[in-house]
Amino acid sequence: MAPGPSVQRRRIGDFTVHAIQAGGQRLDGGAMFGVVPKPLWEKRIPADERNRIQLGMRCLLIEHPSGLVLIDTGAGNKENAKFKDIYGVENEGVDGATMLEDGLKELGVAPADIAIVINTHLHFDHAGGNTRTRPDGSLEITFPNATHIVRRGEYEYARNTNERTAASYFERNFVPLEEADKIEFVTREKTIVKGIRVIPTPGHTPYHQSILIESAGERAFYLGDLAPTHAHLPLPWIMGYDVEPLVTLETKRRILKQAVDENWLLIFEHDASVPWGRVEHDGKTYRLSQGAV
Repeated sequence: MAPGPSVQRRRIGDFTVHAIQAGGQRLDGGAMFGVVPKPLWEKRIPADERNRIQLGMRCLLIEHPSGLVLIDTGAGNKENAKFKDIYGVENEGVDGATMLEDGLKELGVAPADIAIVINTHLHFDHAGGNTRTRPDGSLEITFPNATHIVRRGEYEYARNTNERTAASYFERNFVPLEEADKIEFVTREKTIVKGIRVIPTPGHTPYHQSILIESAGERAFYLGDLAPTHAHLPLPWIMGYDVEPLVTLETKRRILKQAVDENWLLIFEHDASVPWGRVEHDGKTYRLSQGAV
């Protein structure tokens, strides 16, 4: 099953937001669900013959009075065929563009029009589109006029990898931004522009952040990899990729309780078919509210 529509639109208060499917990705189901047994997780997302599950890479474009805000940038165009096969990445667009760039074009947006890019973290499937390869093989910043919001701890963590983390971080995705003075580092919860706030949500990486969008009494929360799909809403359903899974557990406990209490719309970055939804607690576990989108 391929990821859902390339662009989906909705209102969050006074903001118009566009969920742009920046491509598909297929990762090992066991890695995606950690200690959860396969007979349980495959009922929610079936695996292919290589035990991989279909995922999306959903970026969010927010029309804001201060300028266009883009949350995460997908995998970019810099990886080779072997890499794409290993991670099941399918994100090639038209005429050498990526699917993210095609989605923006569909909305009448050029890369130079983006004012702010927020990275939840710097893994290749979330920050790979920060930079791109030109036809001559040289590297350029994809969104040349944008300020890129990155947690300082995440940047340092990405620059100092170990055997466990090196496969996820490629300096070509983020070091050129610092060299060009295109990064604004944040260290804690912070309002970036009115109604758009970054919230530390550690666990997947120690300095992972998610984004709270507030307008006209409505709230939406872009989860990033805190809960990559709707199937990851139960508290112990945590990815094997998370470097601090017990921290993820407590972060999810805090965030999902607040999401229920305040009726947040949750936005799922990696869900191939469900872009967003509201959550409920049935007395035992968290799950999507039926019909409450």
